[in-house]
Amino acid sequence: MRVLFVCLGNICRSPTAEGVLRHKLREAGLEGCIEVDSAGTGDWHVGKAPDSRTRQAALQRGYDLSALRGRQVEAADFQRFDLILAMDSNNLSNLQRLRPGNAAAELDLLLRRYQLALDEVPDPYYGGEEGFEQVLDLLEQACDALLVELRGRL
Repeated sequence: MRVLFVCLGNICRSPTAEGVLRHKLREAGLEGCIEVDSAGTGDWHVGKAPDSRTRQAALQRGYDLSALRGRQVEAADFQRFDLILAMDSNNLSNLQRLRPGNAAAELDLLLRRYQLALDEVPDPYYGGEEGFEQVLDLLEQACDALLVELRGRL
């Protein structure tokens, strides 16, 4: 099973989701069963580490994002991954446009999929520290629900 999280630049929301899910999979003993990655629809941050505020907020909750580097979504991702989860509707629309006709991956909005309080993970990039905390709160809830789904699929 392979899961890809996608946001705009791959420096805030999607690497946080990747780090949170990796942590939860490790705790559940499923780390070797499910591949997790993240990417952005834009190319501005390819090769760069997640935003320092993202890394700091995540580290305070026990998620180490220091090894992650930004990358852009590519056509092969639609065959490589089973589930591609976008952080917001703009990125979902971009993914739908990029998706090759023979793509096997299932696309969805992460929060909407699990009927959480919001449909989209807000972008914390231009806000204060509370935005990064809100993103972590939402992604922890979503990854708990995703973990239940993934266990069922295994």
